Amino acid sequence: MVHGLSPYVPGEQPKLQNLVKLNTNELPYGPSPRAIAAIQAAADDSLRLYPDPGASALRETLGRHYGVPADHVFVGNGSDEVLAHAFMGLLRHERPLWFPDISYSFYPVYCGLYGITSRSVPLADDFSIDPADYLPGEAGSAGAIILPNPNAPTGRALTRAEVERIVAGNPDAVVVIDEAYVDFGAESAVPLVAQYPNLLVVQTLSKSRGLAGLRVGYAIGQPALLEALDRVKNSFNSYPLDRLALAGAMAAIEDTDYLARTCQTVIDSRETLVAGLRQAGFEVLPSAANFVFARHPGRDAAALSAALRERGIIVRHFSRPRIDQFLRITVGTDAECRTLLDALAQILS
Repeated sequence: MVHGLSPYVPGEQPKLQNLVKLNTNELPYGPSPRAIAAIQAAADDSLRLYPDPGASALRETLGRHYGVPADHVFVGNGSDEVLAHAFMGLLRHERPLWFPDISYSFYPVYCGLYGITSRSVPLADDFSIDPADYLPGEAGSAGAIILPNPNAPTGRALTRAEVERIVAGNPDAVVVIDEAYVDFGAESAVPLVAQYPNLLVVQTLSKSRGLAGLRVGYAIGQPALLEALDRVKNSFNSYPLDRLALAGAMAAIEDTDYLARTCQTVIDSRETLVAGLRQAGFEVLPSAANFVFARHPGRDAAALSAALRERGIIVRHFSRPRIDQFLRITVGTDAECRTLLDALAQILS
């Protein structure tokens, strides 16, 4: 089985000097200073001891932040691990798992790894997700559903009401909403968890809280769903989060002022970047994420990506049908975005 897998290919991490790196959706600003201080304070003699396998303090912190009981929170080593546990423990059924045809490329990778039958649901012509496409009908019914919100790489978001329509319409199927980018302008589905026992919401500290290097992710759902995740975790790795990660994560969650300021800065920069790209002739999809998805009607996307790379600017290009003429561009600092726009002006002229 292993030989037949097609592994997920993450965004390039080139080791070049003076690089404008706009390809992996990392936050262009550092994490909360409180998080850094907490990590430094935790780097003491206690590192000889195993961390709390249940991450009780972090789960309580997350519970307070989202207004849910601590037993509604599961944490893991990045949201990728949390999602992997969900695929193994919740999403394998006789009926197929449904997800968008243009979405995270590791969804089909996990399906192959865990032997899950899947069905990709085409996005609409405007690259949006139509909730009606995820309701039982002529195509049958889903065994489970996973949706990113906002979607990646498109950046388009569903409203909470649209998410609820999907969750309510599939009472016998687990619905996972992957909210890696939700803090940049979308509506979280967490308030729906109390009402819907089939809903699992997954988030990460890698994006809006600038802690991609720390590897902390979490899921919020009712205890009956989380029990399956705990079962998988404790069969695989009982200590997924180390002491430094636990300390930094709690401090980052508690620093809500820093989160609000940083996200608003990214949102403002995104709007400026979108305006600049449109002025340069690009079509840009509506984005509620910290990246934009854009194409130029007169220029090949792969050639544009290569030309930008020659100028020390890295963006993401996907050689997949329907989106092979798009570039996914991370929202960097205002200076980085201006460098990108100036380079594009040179290339297009």
